[in-house]
Amino acid sequence: MEKEAFVTIRKKLSRTQKQLGELLGVSLKAIHSYEQGWRKIPLHIERQLWFLMYQKKNNAKKNIIPCWERKFCEFKEDCPAFEFRCGEMCWFVCGTKCDCTRNIDVREKMEICRKCKILKILLR
Repeated sequence: MEKEAFVTIRKKLSRTQKQLGELLGVSLKAIHSYEQGWRKIPLHIERQLWFLMYQKKNNAKKNIIPCWERKFCEFKEDCPAFEFRCGEMCWFVCGTKCDCTRNIDVREKMEICRKCKILKILLR
């Protein structure tokens, strides 16, 4: 995640730097470092931000099409996103079987998820 995206999400969540630090369980100094680009934003922080954005939007919009329907997935039967019925949160679940994220590590998966329409709908 780039520092600009971090700041944008913080603003969409209507949080000050201090409030976001408390929400994420990190120090105010860490938030400053992420926003200034002095420190790389860890994947677990990025995923938590996406989760918070999802939760905020999900309260307003319940009719989200799950990933396996949106992508016509042929691997859904073996996928944890399908098993746990969290197809709108496939980006949050490790071990998904999506054709574009099968058999790759978490860092590569996150890079692909950043460009995926499932997550982009959430971040609009």
